[in-house]
Amino acid sequence: MKPAPQKLTAVHTATHLAIHRNSEASPILVQQADPNKRAYIHPILAPKGHGTLTENAPPHHPWQHGLYVGMNEVNGIGFWTEGLVPQAHQDGTFHPRPLLTPLVDGNQCTWSVISDWRAPDHHAVLTETQKWTLTDLGDRYELDLTWTLRADVDLVFGQYPYGGLFLRMPFAGVGSVLTSEGHQTHETAEGQRARWVAIAMPIPDRHGADPWAGMAMMDHPKNPQHPVPWRVDCQLGISPSRCIAGAWNLAAGATSTSRHRLFIHSGQTDASAVEASWSRFKK
Repeated sequence: MKPAPQKLTAVHTATHLAIHRNSEASPILVQQADPNKRAYIHPILAPKGHGTLTENAPPHHPWQHGLYVGMNEVNGIGFWTEGLVPQAHQDGTFHPRPLLTPLVDGNQCTWSVISDWRAPDHHAVLTETQKWTLTDLGDRYELDLTWTLRADVDLVFGQYPYGGLFLRMPFAGVGSVLTSEGHQTHETAEGQRARWVAIAMPIPDRHGADPWAGMAMMDHPKNPQHPVPWRVDCQLGISPSRCIAGAWNLAAGATSTSRHRLFIHSGQTDASAVEASWSRFKK
C-alpha cells in the first residue's frame, strides 16, 4: 500500500523555513536564506524511509549547496563559486531578503525567496525571486519552482557550460542517469537537450532495505530554449542550463521567468512515473 499524503506544517523565521509532515519531528525540507549568503534548500529527505537526498558544500565543490541557483558571466561577473577560487575578485554576492510567512494548505506548502545579486563593487545587478511549492503525494513529492530574474541594469548572460538551477546529491561513485531522450550516462547526457533529467543513487543515511532514492528535474515547455541543454557532471550534479545554447540579454527593468519541477522519490528511477509527473507539469 502506498503511503498517503500527509498534512504539512511549517516552522518559519526570517532566515529559515522548515517543512514537516504533521506526524514527524524531522523536517522533510529546509529552506536556508542567511543574510549575505546564497539561498539554498538543504536537506531534502526521501519521502519513504527517509535519508538525506541533498549534499551541502561537498569537498569537490564547496560552493554547491543541495538545491540552489547560480549563474556565470553576468556582465562578466560570476555568481557561482562564492569567492572560493582564485578568480574570487570577479565573483558577485547574494543578499536574500527576510523570508515571508509561507502558505500551508493541507499537503502543500508555498513560499518565496527574494535575493539581491550584487557586483564585486556592490552595485545592484539583478533581483531574483524563487517561488516554491512543495506537494506531498505520500510516496513522492513534487517541488515546483517559478524562477524570475529582474535586471537592475542592462545585462548580458554569457555562453557558459553550466548555470541556472542546480542539484547536488551525495554521490559516492554509484548512481544512475536517465534523460527524457534516452541518455543513460553523464557523458552522453552532458550538454544535450532534454525535457527532464533523472538521477538516482544509494543514499548513505537511508533507512530500510532499499538504499536508493532520486530526483528528476524538469524544464517547462514555455521556458526559453526548451528543451534546454543540461549540465550533467561526473558526480551526477544536474542543471538545466540555457547558457549552454548561447548568450542572451535582459534590458534594465525587464524580467525573465522559467519554471521547473523536481519529482522526488524513493527507490530507483521509474521513467513512467517521471513521465506522468511531466505530463501534469507541462499543462
